Amino acid sequence: MPDQLPVTDHVAHDQPKKRSRLRRALAVTVALVLLLVVGGAAAYVLFLNHTVTKNVKHDALLPTPGVDGAASAPTRKPAAKDAQNILVIGSDARSGLAGARSDVIVLMHVADDRKTVTLVHFPRDLWVSVPGHGKDKINAAFAYGGSPLLVRTLQDLVGVPIDHVALVDFEGFKNMTDAVGGVNVYAEEPSTSRGYTFHKGFNQMDGAAALAFVRERKQLSEGDISRGRRQQAFIKALMLKSLSKDVLTNPVKLAQFVDAGTANLTVDNGFSVADMRSEAFSMRSLRGKDIAFVTAPFTGFGTSPGGASIDIVDEAGMKTLGEALQTDAMDTYKDKTNTP
Repeated sequence: MPDQLPVTDHVAHDQPKKRSRLRRALAVTVALVLLLVVGGAAAYVLFLNHTVTKNVKHDALLPTPGVDGAASAPTRKPAAKDAQNILVIGSDARSGLAGARSDVIVLMHVADDRKTVTLVHFPRDLWVSVPGHGKDKINAAFAYGGSPLLVRTLQDLVGVPIDHVALVDFEGFKNMTDAVGGVNVYAEEPSTSRGYTFHKGFNQMDGAAALAFVRERKQLSEGDISRGRRQQAFIKALMLKSLSKDVLTNPVKLAQFVDAGTANLTVDNGFSVADMRSEAFSMRSLRGKDIAFVTAPFTGFGTSPGGASIDIVDEAGMKTLGEALQTDAMDTYKDKTNTP
């Protein structure tokens, strides 16, 4: 037995050393894994930020007071607090290019608490006063003076300051749709065009189908008015899909969407990448019920002095809409709808 004591004594002292080395090894391994995860996440965020910074184009899309007769934007009323009004223009023209018509004119009103969004569609044939050009269709403002003149026209019409402008061409809408794996859009009425058939209810669409959907108007009950509601439905579906867990938690899909969404995007000079990121993050909890549609009020259809078909503005209704926008009270505005 005495001969075995040295061996037993050696084992007793060696085990704590092994456990200590094991703990150190585990600690080093965990630290390396955390470093890789955190470092990888940071690198991914930097990659997305670089993509946005590289892709997004900035231009003078807002009017400059004193230039071309432009006055200062309407004063923001205290009740509006930090509500935002973002004008989304869909066109196949480059930013500020006079002579092109804007096919999509949607004012996105984001409530101060960021819990609701109202998409206000201004029909392109709406007969309004265009500064410096008299009465004309609202999309003629873009043709005459690009985004700045369209902003002035809208600000005069509803009396609310437009905070930012986003100009997207149709190719951008198509690529964004494909990047998120398609969108599920609600159609209020059926149609068949450009090789696609859309039934009443939800329709799963890729980018090409979505473009056919938002461009159709001849088969719809109210022509351009109905087309405007389709555009709103598409924007809603794309917003919800881009803010979904399916996209936000998928690094590949998110990167593809960010790239597609910014490659054909031009925003005003004051809309920084940080601002865009902050706005998107603040709306991450939006659900379908939180997005409402409004068509700018009109009393009916008519004919311009030149013989063109026009939509006649409902002056009283437009004043009511303007007041709701100015005071961030779109939750009480009666003429709005929520599609599924």
